[in-house]
Amino acid sequence: MTQQPVRFAAVGLDHAHIFGQVKGLSGAGAELVALASDDPEASVAQQMRDLVPDDVPFADSVDELLERDDIDLIVTAAVPDRRGPIAIKALKSGKDVVTDKPGCTTLDQLEEIRQTVADTGRFWSVTFSERFEVPAVTKAGELVRAGRIGKVVQTLGLGPHRIGDRAHLAGGKGRPEWFYQKERYGGILADIASHQIDQFLWFTGATSAEVVTSTVGNFANPDTPGLQDFGEVLLRSEGAQGYIRVDWYTPQGLPTWGDGRLLVLGTEGYIEMRKYIDIEGRPGGNHLFLADQNGTEYVDCSDVTLDYYPNLINDVRDRTQTAAPQEHTFETMRLALVAQQDATLRGAAQ
Repeated sequence: MTQQPVRFAAVGLDHAHIFGQVKGLSGAGAELVALASDDPEASVAQQMRDLVPDDVPFADSVDELLERDDIDLIVTAAVPDRRGPIAIKALKSGKDVVTDKPGCTTLDQLEEIRQTVADTGRFWSVTFSERFEVPAVTKAGELVRAGRIGKVVQTLGLGPHRIGDRAHLAGGKGRPEWFYQKERYGGILADIASHQIDQFLWFTGATSAEVVTSTVGNFANPDTPGLQDFGEVLLRSEGAQGYIRVDWYTPQGLPTWGDGRLLVLGTEGYIEMRKYIDIEGRPGGNHLFLADQNGTEYVDCSDVTLDYYPNLINDVRDRTQTAAPQEHTFETMRLALVAQQDATLRGAAQ
């Protein structure tokens, strides 16, 4: 007997990451049944209307979909300060939740989500797309687990972005006002650096860590002090260290939105990933370079299979945690929020 597809609704259509989330879930066999957003006129929401089939309705309100009994899963890329409240209401309505990063913007929101997950038995997954949607990172994880570079003792994660990138701006209409309001997007460390924190925990195998020091700055955009355009974090777990740098300084001359890199250092070698571009090198993205006791190696990871979205579907059906362990997601967001809360302010940053 064929299993019924997992039915999901996309709510809070404010960031272009929702396109990848909907595509990933639909491609894994889930059925998109409805859309809703706080701002139906936002450029991302308007483009989403054009991308989905005509028979997928746009509901009058987000709450209407959160409360429907015939929906299994809620996916959201709402304005970041709305993601926590949306998740909590969806969980309490008996639905699993997949949210864009940051999954929430305050430690109080995180604690309420944690308690609601415990009370309801549903899951809360944050789509750390720089791992879940990047084949080079998946391949690097396989190599690390196979022991190719020995014990991982450090990760170095770089997450540069470009303010004017059209790929992140549906229709190229410019960044919305909330992008410049720290209390709404959560700050650069809670937002972007959560990717690199996720990767630090995953590659090192750490279940917990501490923030040694963190800094945020605004060095290039003094007219919009709410925009933190630079951030760095130093992490430490029982057996490993991690350094993270994120920024909004990608120059216009680079043919992609950011030269995202990750270097994983082991006791017997290291792996470097150039996720989106190899400047003046090989075309395309998903480049992996490995050096170990036997020599050096290049791996083209463009055809590596990704499993985050198929695993999410299985987790809804089987009540498992194969896409990402729940405690890992909680710890990633806790570290990101602590780093943000305790960060030293530099330049014009607020």
